[in-house]
Amino acid sequence: MSAKYFYDQRGSELFEAITQLPEYYLTRTELALLDRHLPEIAATVGAGVCLVEYGSGSSQKIRKLLEHIRPSAYVPVDISRAHLEETAGALHADYPWLDILPTCADLTQPFELPQRVSELPKVGFYPGSSIGNFQPAKAVAFLANVAATLGSGSHLLVGVDRKKATATLEAAYNDEAGITAEFNRNLLTHIAGILGVDIDPGRFTHRAIYNPQEGCIQMFLDVSEPCRIRLGKQQITFAAGESIHTENSYKYDADEFVSLARRGGFTEVAAWTDPQQWFSVFLLRAL
Repeated sequence: MSAKYFYDQRGSELFEAITQLPEYYLTRTELALLDRHLPEIAATVGAGVCLVEYGSGSSQKIRKLLEHIRPSAYVPVDISRAHLEETAGALHADYPWLDILPTCADLTQPFELPQRVSELPKVGFYPGSSIGNFQPAKAVAFLANVAATLGSGSHLLVGVDRKKATATLEAAYNDEAGITAEFNRNLLTHIAGILGVDIDPGRFTHRAIYNPQEGCIQMFLDVSEPCRIRLGKQQITFAAGESIHTENSYKYDADEFVSLARRGGFTEVAAWTDPQQWFSVFLLRAL
């Protein structure tokens, strides 16, 4: 499934809850790296920039960037309009000096930035290792779109989850509180609303495993009992034990991601990694 279907208003709220879970090391590790290295990042990208956030996620991260970089404009981009407007409104109240231009768009497709920022140098921000939701070839295509949107010489700050012990990876996507399971099943609720069909998410069980051959976490919804879904004149039948493959989350060693970025039209400027080498933040420049 395309990752964009996870992020209706409820999906966005559930993902915010996931980032606070003890098993989900990604957010706290990335935040620690930003705390340590943002002064250097701000000095490198310079003043008077337009900060473009791909996926209007945790305001905790973007607030750190706003306070260190102090951009001339901020363009949050997200597919969930309600979540986007809520986040932009909260930031506008706290940063009245900042020109905030929320843009509702599908990140997987080309889109145009607001005309008001056309003359400003651009800095993209894509945190949380969301780049891992794309298969490698599609990640290259996504990066190529970003490079074309931001323009030659622009920067991209991107968080990347690294390969590590299977137990650590699988625990992050199978939390004891069951929030990730609810997030995964909410995808069905979202799609059912779009298509106007009746789907019972309770018939599906969450499963997440690490595939070492692919280098990614793979999430599934397993059918616990037989069921049928009517879509117009079409009937889709699920047998007990069948699965819907809902998400991939690819993990990259540093050299693997640098190679990926180069194929997408970027060159590495700098990179920072935590002491356990669990997560990296890369600063890239568009060619």
